[in-house]
Amino acid sequence: MEIPYTTEIRKDTGLYNAKVGIWLFLASEVMLFGALFSAYILLRVGSQEGYWPHGWLNIPLGTANTLVLITSSITTVMAWASLKMNNYGKFKFFHAITLCCAITFLCIKSYEYHDKWIHYRIELTNGLTADGHLVEKSPDFNLEKKTGYFVIHGHELDFRNKTGKELQTELNKLYDMRSPEAKTIVYKELKYNASDIVSMRNYAPWQNTYTALYFTLTGLHALHVIGGAIVIFYLWAFGGKMWKEDPERFTNRVEVSGLFWHFVDLVWIFLFPVLYLL
Repeated sequence: MEIPYTTEIRKDTGLYNAKVGIWLFLASEVMLFGALFSAYILLRVGSQEGYWPHGWLNIPLGTANTLVLITSSITTVMAWASLKMNNYGKFKFFHAITLCCAITFLCIKSYEYHDKWIHYRIELTNGLTADGHLVEKSPDFNLEKKTGYFVIHGHELDFRNKTGKELQTELNKLYDMRSPEAKTIVYKELKYNASDIVSMRNYAPWQNTYTALYFTLTGLHALHVIGGAIVIFYLWAFGGKMWKEDPERFTNRVEVSGLFWHFVDLVWIFLFPVLYLL
């Protein structure tokens, strides 16, 4: 049985079926990310003054990922255009670049996630707060049993009996890495026995509202990148048969996958300034 409107245009929509489907799907995606962005705005506006993080993310890495995705958008258009010009070889070339860009993006994002995963905030028994990246921990380190030691590369903060300007100075060292106070921080290796630690947690989603939003938004986006890359890989690796049998239908499939990929890139264009720059 032949499926109608896979290549020919419907009179009621002016589009073939797959294109109608992808636009409807992208409309639902806009609502999904729109709700998450709205949640971000409301939670940020409602946060306590001085407690919303600034400068916690690596702007050069975020910029690099932005350029990577913009490049991938260009190459996916070039891949589709190559099919329109009946050049399957160039399609393979440009789609391969798109796949490489997707993998590069995910690798950079994984590095950023790892950086947060080994970043700890530690509450000490003497009332100080330590903040820094894991360097080493002893094999027998166990916070509940109070055994072993934990080493970080970071600094200590003192919130004890601090109010007003003094408290804001300490908060800036922790939450605003672009502030003058943060630039005075001296980082060094700090070693703590488990008995010196009251509590500790890394900068994963449970650290605070900001990290929860960061991992939710970028994690969902990364899943879209993975899904789009899988589809692009399938078309790149196994599309030759359909190209020979029905090139117009195959070209339409590439166009539809490209529309999804452009949406993924567009979401990142919003994520980058919201999370990294503001």
